[in-house]
Formats: sequence, C-alpha cells, structure tokens
Amino acid sequence: MKPLMTAAATVLTIAAPLHASQESKTWGASDEARQFVQDTIVLGMLASPYGTGWTEDEQLHTYFQRARDNGITGHEMTLAAADMSFDTLLEQHYHFRAAMAQQPENYLIVNETRDIEAAHAQGKTAVIWNSQTATVLDGDLKKMALLKDMGIKSMILAYNDIFRTGSGQLAAYNGRDIGLTPWGKSVIDEMVRFGILLDLSHTGSKTANDAMDYMDENYPGVPYVYTHSVPAGLYANEPNATTKGCYRAIPDDEALRAAKSGGYISPTFTEWMMDGVWPEDISPKQAADMIDYCVQLVGVDNVGFATDDMFSTELVVQFATANASMYDDGGYMIDAFNKGATGNGELAKILAAITDDLWARGYSNEDLAKIYGGNKMRVYAQVWEGKPPERFLQEYPERLRMRQEFQNLFHSR
Repeated sequence: MKPLMTAAATVLTIAAPLHASQESKTWGASDEARQFVQDTIVLGMLASPYGTGWTEDEQLHTYFQRARDNGITGHEMTLAAADMSFDTLLEQHYHFRAAMAQQPENYLIVNETRDIEAAHAQGKTAVIWNSQTATVLDGDLKKMALLKDMGIKSMILAYNDIFRTGSGQLAAYNGRDIGLTPWGKSVIDEMVRFGILLDLSHTGSKTANDAMDYMDENYPGVPYVYTHSVPAGLYANEPNATTKGCYRAIPDDEALRAAKSGGYISPTFTEWMMDGVWPEDISPKQAADMIDYCVQLVGVDNVGFATDDMFSTELVVQFATANASMYDDGGYMIDAFNKGATGNGELAKILAAITDDLWARGYSNEDLAKIYGGNKMRVYAQVWEGKPPERFLQEYPERLRMRQEFQNLFHSR
C-alpha cells in the first residue's frame, strides 16, 4: 500500500485510495459456517456518521444489502459523537432515515428486543441507534426522555477529549483524566431512569472507573458495557508494541468490571487499534484472537463484537488531521494508517471465516450464538425493557423455537 502523505497535507488530499470496509477483503469460509451466520442473530456496529463516514445514500443501501445477504441481522448505528449538538444529532438522524425511507421494506428501527428477532426472521436490517457523546443533551437533562423516544439505545459520556461529564480516552492518554463530574453523575441518573445503556468505550480510565463506582453504588445490578473497544492485554507483549499502546484499548480490569456488572465487552476489528500488529487486512484468526482473549478473560456470557465500521478511511483521515486537538495522539493513528492499517473486518465479509476459526478452537454453536448477538440481547432486554436476565434466559429458548418456526413457514431469510 502506498504510504499516506504527512498529516499536514492529508487534510487537503489523499495520495492513494485507502482500504476500509468497502474495500476490505472477503475471506473464504465453509458452507456450514455461512449457514450458521444466516441462522443466527448477528449484531455488529456501524460507526459511520454522515459526512465523515458516508456521503451517498447508495453507500448505505449497498452495505446493508451485502450485510443482509450474508446473514447480518442488525447494527448499532452512531448518530453523534465527540462534541456534536442536539441539532447535529437531528441532522444525522434525518440523513440516515431519508436514505432508509427509499427502501422502507429493508429496515426496521429497533424499540425492543423482539424487533431484532422480527428483523432477523423477515430478512430486514435491525437499526439500533446510539450516541457516542452526551453533548447532544446541550446541557438539558430533559432531552434524555426525548432521546429515549427517538430510539437512542446507548450513550457514551465522553468521547476522547474532556467534556462536562468527564474525560475521554485520548485526554487520559495525555494525562488529563478529570474523572466523573457531578454533571456526569446527573447524566447517568437520567440514562438509568430512561433505560439507555451506559457505554464506556472512548472513556478515560479514571472517568470510566468513577462511572462504574457510581453505577455499582447507586444502581447495583444495572449493567454497563464497552460496545467497541480493543483489549489492551492482547497486544501488550507484541514485539513491535508502542510504549504507551493504543489510546483506544481498554485494560483488563475495566473489562472485568463491566462483565461483573452483567454487561459485555465487544472487541472491535479496527486495524489501526491493534498495537504492534497493524495489519493491512485483519484476518479471521486475528479477529478470533480478540474474541477468544475476551472470552478467556470475562467468560463467554459477557462478550460480543463490533467492527466499528466505516465506509472509507479517507474522510476519517481528513477529519482527524483537520481536528488535530481532538486526535492529539502523538501521531499514533496516522502512523498506523501509513503502515497500512486503514480498514475494518466487515462482518459480511469475514464473520463466516471467523466462525470456522472459533469452531476449530472448540467453541460450540451455543457459545457463538451468545457472542454474535445473544449476550447483547440479554443486556438490552434488562436495560431497555426492565426484564431480569434470568427471566430473559428462561424465555429465550421458546422465542428461538418460535422464530425458527416462523422462518420455516415464510422463508424470509
């Protein structure tokens, strides 16, 4: 791959086409693995805002059609991040919904877990909205109720930088983690009140641990999660690992706390975050290594995955260089891009091959069904619907049976 130009020049132009989801490799897999993915609820993540991820409606339609064709049930979709305002959230929401309105038969906006099952059975894309920032509140906690009714299902307190709620991971990387603020506690209170999942991805360790302390003390039994974070421990001993590691990785102790709360951790197949490795195309083995590391750490009941997918890295590089203060990482990300790590393992192209790899490691179909979507469904049901996890687990086998019966009758997927 041709190296990128210097960061200063990248904002103006890109020297060569860059790898990303749309250009990522399609990996070979067994027919059995492909069928398993088709039959199983699979929930990924598309972190691709309009303007810095996708710009044309057809990009969405092509991406989601490929996902449907390959058995991907749904995606957590980012509507806002960083310091975006409520008005920006509305604008992002409009662009996504306007595109989806062109093919209403292909999309189902998720309000509860049964909507995910319905989308799976009907061969539609389940749309799970998330916000990677709390700045969309514009300082008004009453907006949390509106966000709930809009369908926002999870929220991050602080994206990389320092905000009114606390510090993100990049600020912490540079020694500026202020911890959870009183405002941050108020935001958590409203999230719990309205059943919006607390996501600690992108959050600085002190702020994240403060938030976990606050949750454990005030809302025991309510889970919190990391929706898209690389496990730091997997890469700590790589020969080429950097001194500080990738600022986006989470340490083992935070992953363990999330699991103890009843939540889950989802490693992301984002190549530039794989400190010391930085592959040009993440392989099924490397993706399976992430999943397996997390399972060995926190148990099979507390792991999912999320590609943190983008359509093109070109716009991301331009945005990062134009907003250098937001990505003040000492050049880590641009350096990783220069090494070729500019993509994601798009689920439609890699998950069946990951399945073959995990089977070879001894994972059962039941294990994979939990990792691919079942664990998220359990947490969603608890936080969104107030359903105790033991009740969900008791009901779920019957729901699976009914779903299979429906599919056998109507052959939607």
